[in-house]
Amino acid sequence: MTLRRLWPDPRSRRTVRATFPVAVVLTVIAACGGGGGEEAATTTTTTSAASVAPASTTTTPGGSAATVAPAVSTAPDVAVMPLTGLPVTDEAAATRPALVVKIDNGPGARPQAGLNAADIVFEENVEQITRFAAVYHSQLPDPVGPIRSGRTQDIELLGSLNRPLFAWSGGNSAVTSAVRRSDLRDIGALSEYGPGGYFRSSSRQAPHNLYASGVSLMSLAPDEAEAPPAQFGYRSATDPAVGEPVHSVRLSMDGVRVEWTWDPASAAFQRDQAGEAHLGADGERIDAANVVVLFVSYRPSAADNRSPEAVTMGEGVAWVLVAGRWIEGTWTRGDRLEPIVLTDADGEEIGLTPGRTWVQLTRNGKAAIVADGVDPASVAFP
Repeated sequence: MTLRRLWPDPRSRRTVRATFPVAVVLTVIAACGGGGGEEAATTTTTTSAASVAPASTTTTPGGSAATVAPAVSTAPDVAVMPLTGLPVTDEAAATRPALVVKIDNGPGARPQAGLNAADIVFEENVEQITRFAAVYHSQLPDPVGPIRSGRTQDIELLGSLNRPLFAWSGGNSAVTSAVRRSDLRDIGALSEYGPGGYFRSSSRQAPHNLYASGVSLMSLAPDEAEAPPAQFGYRSATDPAVGEPVHSVRLSMDGVRVEWTWDPASAAFQRDQAGEAHLGADGERIDAANVVVLFVSYRPSAADNRSPEAVTMGEGVAWVLVAGRWIEGTWTRGDRLEPIVLTDADGEEIGLTPGRTWVQLTRNGKAAIVADGVDPASVAFP
């Protein structure tokens, strides 16, 4: 498979290896993992991720064959956007830095604005709920939010984005100090009506009502800020998606159940949460070309032992959902300044479909695959 990168392959500076064979199995015994509590991490290597429904290669529940979306065709010499793998259509956008916005996912924050404009969205567990770290580069949202506080786990998670702008509503003194000592560029809510275009919406109650303009946030970038490197490899139009046909993946994140279901009509995975379709503030369904489930350990944050902190260094099990198919592989990361690398059973990097990618930082054992042709009602959330 030919993978396209505009920037150097991060694997060139280290050795990537698969730690277990990949196979479609009837059942995988779930690894131990707390449902909503904090989990101390003793190792970042996982040996078993979750339960898997019986695999099927027949038809979808509606009786139609699974549809595989083609990759975007680009000539070998066509530059692509680093965070989507799509062709560059705006030279200025291609050279600006990444902008990360921390977006609330509490019940009072829904529906959110700007999620479908992100190139990459990370969903992380916080205190009995989840929060999004939405990464913008090819598009800038207006507005975006509700914007909430950062966590110490953001420093490790976002290090590979080349000193991104970090928009957040602040944090406790220990988190604030850690962020300001890090290489993230702090453009937090300096003023609700000043730089960055932050404002409070009268339609929401605090603290779920802080928004900003993506263009105004990007205007705070210093002159020396540079574009992010590619975070993933992308398959070309001549490389078909591999893996087993999949209906959906079910995730028990802290405080919310999430499901990503393949939709052949839109050639995208559509998101449900809390038993409902996840819609943006504009009424559009939240969707993604790729869903990457990283099974990670969580430990208590040094800034607040009640706050879980995802361990995104080391290696573990990864589930990669691409073009209506599911691949079980390994995630590996040896340096926080380098991206997470996804590899299959042979140690080859897994190619994504060019487009938006959601990355789920899921506790070990807290996900289940609904295979193509399987009744979703027969597969419980773990």
